[in-house]
Amino acid sequence: MANYFTFAGKSSQDFKVYISGQGTYVAPAHVYSSYDIPGRNGALLVDEKRFENCDITYPAFIYEDMKENLAAFRNYILSKIGYQRLEDTYHPEEFRLAAYYDGLEPAVNQRHDFTQFGITFHCKPQRFLKSGERVLTLTSNGSIENPTEFESKPLLRVYGTGTLGIGSKSITISQADSYTDIDCEMMDCFKGTTSKNDKVTFSDYNFPTLLPGTNGISLGSGITQVDITPRWWIL
Repeated sequence: MANYFTFAGKSSQDFKVYISGQGTYVAPAHVYSSYDIPGRNGALLVDEKRFENCDITYPAFIYEDMKENLAAFRNYILSKIGYQRLEDTYHPEEFRLAAYYDGLEPAVNQRHDFTQFGITFHCKPQRFLKSGERVLTLTSNGSIENPTEFESKPLLRVYGTGTLGIGSKSITISQADSYTDIDCEMMDCFKGTTSKNDKVTFSDYNFPTLLPGTNGISLGSGITQVDITPRWWIL
């Protein structure tokens, strides 16, 4: 089976572009700050609690209607601005957020009917699990299990006013028009286009995360339902 990627909702096989996946297994660097201290051997390392972006390169080729497909592919991929969703057939249960901003340097054979080239995407460090896009709905106290080794930053839709507990943290909503969306990645509270940041407070002034393992969820008085999109990720 020929392999392909999907970028910004469109498959490379729509342009008869097929790929090899040996460059897709890289891992990002863990970021530390390093300090040298007089009289102390070695360096002091301070964890910045983040990972660097990484580059994913696909060796690619076109062997059908090369001129037309290359032109269409080139125009499509260079028209996409900023981070877009990137998937491939080598990792069907995952997706990345990637940007493409390089040029394109295809090697074309003498008959102009075959070309090969590298496509390098500049990716956020996470491999997001598609299972983390499934919404978990609770209408009473319960728990959610994080199957990864990393804290995730969920999207929450909380119905009602009152206090929602997530693990040892709590969120208090003082006023709501039916529901409030809380995006723990973007650090934003809203309903539609209306900001709700002034109606939401956090027990430790930080947006909650879902820790590896079991996270207890408690619905306080006035909270009737919470929808959790967990956004699991791995490296």
